[in-house]
Amino acid sequence: MSEPTNDDVNETRDISEVPAVEVINTVAVHMLSAAAVKLGLSDGPDAEAEKDLDEARKLINVLASFITAAAPEIGNHHARPLRDGLRSVQLAFREASRFPDAPGKGPGEKWTGPVN
Repeated sequence: MSEPTNDDVNETRDISEVPAVEVINTVAVHMLSAAAVKLGLSDGPDAEAEKDLDEARKLINVLASFITAAAPEIGNHHARPLRDGLRSVQLAFREASRFPDAPGKGPGEKWTGPVN
């Protein structure tokens, strides 16, 4: 096994200085952004071509479980905007679906309850 390089040591040091709440928020925002793209909500000319509801469903399910698990750790102040974003992509999924899921059966609703 090779010795760590200066870059490896610097990256580890940089990561060690980032508070957990910031890492959690960053991961959640990346998942929210990815879900929005998979829902065809990006600004680019290929937005409709990038639409993939199966992929969006997976991302929203994982995001809902992630936010639910993280909320007690990060507190309501940080969790509230993440929940708002989650609700937005859940509603966008419902609108994008030709055959909407039954209430409580949509992506993430196992963790959030029905979204209207």
